[in-house]
Amino acid sequence: MKQAIVARADLGMGEGKLAAQVAHASLMAYEDADRGAASEWKGSGQKKVVLQADSESELFELADKAEREGLPHAVVRDAGHTQLEPGTASALAVGPARDDLVDKVTGDLSLY
Repeated sequence: MKQAIVARADLGMGEGKLAAQVAHASLMAYEDADRGAASEWKGSGQKKVVLQADSESELFELADKAEREGLPHAVVRDAGHTQLEPGTASALAVGPARDDLVDKVTGDLSLY
């Protein structure tokens, strides 16, 4: 079981902003998961990997793929209080789900 969080590298977010967006995405997708997957992931150490996307369109293509695969997922849209414009899609989380299922969506991406 794992969760992949994909953050947009093209936005030039500072380290703190990036950490906040990744945390938002992780929690939102966890809340989207069914009870069984959420419990199994939580009990197995909550494995996460942070990956990068190069554009908003890539982020939404991955979200669409996660949707088609039936995986829990969530896209973060920033509130615009600090570094980003309101509504900017900054991160996507896929899972928690089995590693192989998450990899079907995010397996070709580079580490952030």
